[in-house]
Amino acid sequence: MSATIASSAATHPGAVRTRNEDNLVERPDLGLWAVADGAGGHGSGDVASTAIAEALSAIPPGLTAAEMLAQVRLRLSAVHAGLQAKAEERGTGGIIASTVVVLLVRGDYFAALWAGDSRIYLLRDGHLLRLTRDHSLVQELVDSGEIRAEDAESHPRANVITRAVGAGGALELDKVADRMQPGDRYMLCSDGVFKELPEARIATLIAQGAKAGDLVRLAVEAGGRDNVSVVLIEA
Repeated sequence: MSATIASSAATHPGAVRTRNEDNLVERPDLGLWAVADGAGGHGSGDVASTAIAEALSAIPPGLTAAEMLAQVRLRLSAVHAGLQAKAEERGTGGIIASTVVVLLVRGDYFAALWAGDSRIYLLRDGHLLRLTRDHSLVQELVDSGEIRAEDAESHPRANVITRAVGAGGALELDKVADRMQPGDRYMLCSDGVFKELPEARIATLIAQGAKAGDLVRLAVEAGGRDNVSVVLIEA
């Protein structure tokens, strides 16, 4: 794992909601960072995101890169099954779920895993790249050409996600991996960030050296309609 990795993390309930159902993991000693956003409208989102954060935070040190990746998958699958069982015990027909984005760094390589509409961005050479693709209804509508990408955030069903830890069926995690470059900056965030701050402004702020707390504060000041969470990692 690189010794030149710095990170910052911050979360806030936002300007509207009284409870924060987001959770963060910041473990630079493991090369592991994560954001989990309890699924809104389903109830007990904080239970789901807390279970994810606790499971990932408990991964022991000293694992190889392959073992670390396997542990992340195994632990998220275990949380997924546990949340499904808990929801079934309640017998109300609801779900207890959360999005998750995970960034793993080892040596000169990174891997990103996710389910839901929380995101990971990469700022490289002044360009902001989105590494993740939302698992959401509006993303499917954009992909099919039914709506324009610029209209997705204002769509009346913009909050409907199609994958989550704890949702129905088996857990499916998407993954991307690549070599890191000097100066790369990664941002993990819940949707409360990019729904308030345009990507162009996010790119400028990160390039200017903003920390996680700065981005969270600005997203809350811009409206803060949802919980707001950011993890920033700089290689």
